[in-house]
Amino acid sequence: MAMPKEMSPLTYFVIFLSFASAPTIGTSEYYQTYAEQLLSLAGRHKEWLTSIRRRIHEYPELRFQEHLTSSLLRSHLDLLNVSYSYPLAKTGIVAVIGTGSSPVVALRADMDALPLQELVEWEHMSKVNGKMHACGHDAHTTMLLGAAKLLSQRKDQLKGTVRLLFQPAEELGAGAAHMISEGALGDAEAIFGMHIDPTSPTGTIASLAGPHLAAVCFFVAKIEGRGGHAAAPHNSVDPVLAASSTILALQQIVSRESDPLQSEVVTVTYVRGGSAFNIIPSNVEFGGTLRSLTTTGLNRLRQRLHEVVQGQSAVHRCNAYIDFNEEEFPPYPAVLNDETLNSHVQRVGRLLLGPENVKVGKKVMAALYAALAEMYLHEHQS
Repeated sequence: MAMPKEMSPLTYFVIFLSFASAPTIGTSEYYQTYAEQLLSLAGRHKEWLTSIRRRIHEYPELRFQEHLTSSLLRSHLDLLNVSYSYPLAKTGIVAVIGTGSSPVVALRADMDALPLQELVEWEHMSKVNGKMHACGHDAHTTMLLGAAKLLSQRKDQLKGTVRLLFQPAEELGAGAAHMISEGALGDAEAIFGMHIDPTSPTGTIASLAGPHLAAVCFFVAKIEGRGGHAAAPHNSVDPVLAASSTILALQQIVSRESDPLQSEVVTVTYVRGGSAFNIIPSNVEFGGTLRSLTTTGLNRLRQRLHEVVQGQSAVHRCNAYIDFNEEEFPPYPAVLNDETLNSHVQRVGRLLLGPENVKVGKKVMAALYAALAEMYLHEHQS
């Protein structure tokens, strides 16, 4: 989601929260005036927000290591006199603003960086070798801190409670799941998250009801045979052939078993075997990712991957072992955006940016934010 250059991205967060807590009965003129007031107030904090974002960008931290980032946020929350709980999931923070009563709305931003080297030379480039905020989490964190500032300045006008979730370890660390298990959601009745998008024109936003981000898991398969000399393959049990047949068979899961109208992905991303030209190795390892726009679909893919790997290996007289490594990389559920809340986001977006700048989002096979959304749905549909 991109914002006008003169407007902080945090403003969109605050606007729809402010509208969520504003009186439900009001004229269009009332809401327009309210939006203009918030925009004006947010504009006064532009330099402060820019400095925060640059500071976070200069000192990126990987998953569960966001100690400097967390300390910076807590120091500003203290200055704003905003109460918070810390630590959750090692470095996470949950700040609370409002009456403490219902309705309770949660906002979430991620804090972690990626193990990448920043190559662009500029004044505020990463000062940490091999680490970079390449996915915009520095901007997300700044947005949420800015939202805290605006909300704290107008806390007497809130008709409920806002929980601000600063989440660690979005990048493959399942930080959301850890935050949830430690009570980050509290009594939240709705939760909102957003992600910047360099492909969207500045000054536009995009959202989508229903399936939006895929359910995802990762896998490693190891096929064991019996190694030997390449000149005498009959004396070996070739795991290379078994792995090759298995990888080809996996491609048929989507093409022949999945509904063509339901997006699913089975991708093998690496293969490791022997290292000599004339030796058949004793084992081959390969791994990759499974993705589906429904959590049910992901579960089916996991089952079929297990069956295909085991079956193909047995055909080639090999043994197979599959590891989803759920302790380190637990599966992410799909993101399903609530239709009513999505309509609310678009309504506020039109007030803030104009109808021409509110777009319909696209479904994406990446995973993000899903654990928080799924937990909310589970708790409020049971």
